[in-house]
Amino acid sequence: MKERPTTLLATLALLAVTATWGSTFFLIHDLLDRVPVLDFLAVRFAVATVTVVLLFPKALGRLSARARWQAAALGLVYGVAQILQTEGIGHSSASVAGFITGMYVICTPLLAAPLLRQRIGGATWLAVVVAVVGLAVLSLRGFSVGYGEGLVLVSAVLYALHIVGLGAWSRAEDAIGMTIVQLAMVSLVAFVVTAPDGVTLPDRPGDWVSVLYMAVFAAGFAMWAQTWAQAHLPPTRSAIIMTMEPVFAAFFAVLLGGEDLTTRMLVGGGLVLSAMVVVELAPRRKVEAEVPHIAV
Repeated sequence: MKERPTTLLATLALLAVTATWGSTFFLIHDLLDRVPVLDFLAVRFAVATVTVVLLFPKALGRLSARARWQAAALGLVYGVAQILQTEGIGHSSASVAGFITGMYVICTPLLAAPLLRQRIGGATWLAVVVAVVGLAVLSLRGFSVGYGEGLVLVSAVLYALHIVGLGAWSRAEDAIGMTIVQLAMVSLVAFVVTAPDGVTLPDRPGDWVSVLYMAVFAAGFAMWAQTWAQAHLPPTRSAIIMTMEPVFAAFFAVLLGGEDLTTRMLVGGGLVLSAMVVVELAPRRKVEAEVPHIAV
């Protein structure tokens, strides 16, 4: 049976989001040589918030009080994930950080099981083992995981929580309003943490171009598209679609970021991507049928 047009459009929207996210890894890696992590995030998401508000000035007023609190909670989770991920990217290669970020596809069903009361099948546990092996190939230096890779992995867990939360709470008619609240929360979290030391702004025209691109497209557009799309797709399926992010990240890092395509990258990334496919092949139809939209 063919997918409904709205479902197909939601899938394409998430693919566009992952391509946009993937294109930012090498930009962030370069920018963080000159601008502190929190300062960058505060400015990026403030610009994104203002942009969406100017384009849709009435969207926030149409949100119910419950939707605002839900969006604020999601924005807080997303903000902390952004801080950890961005700091991690600054201490690892863009392509490796992109692959590790993709671990949220494993974490999503693991979180959805207790939160949405879904059973975890054998295929999911197999995928977890394969993903851990892939992460070891990509990230282990001796018997320890690098600082940057560890931060990005924690951010992946938080991104999975955000995906599950959006799947439970997002509604298509509230997508723009919830986007504004989430963007504002990310900016607020970053500003609160960095304000005591002052905010360092980019001082190069090229850096401002990168910030504006990541604010308007990789933050504002991406947050709206993800929020809208997840009103039509269950969390675990959304996570599968978004596994294209590390693929795009590696592609842009090699093509535009000057990184070399290594055997370790191919083997480790291949294992992680295999885990992302395995985790959904068996339980996909069952999960899609059972994930509810909850209003608590």
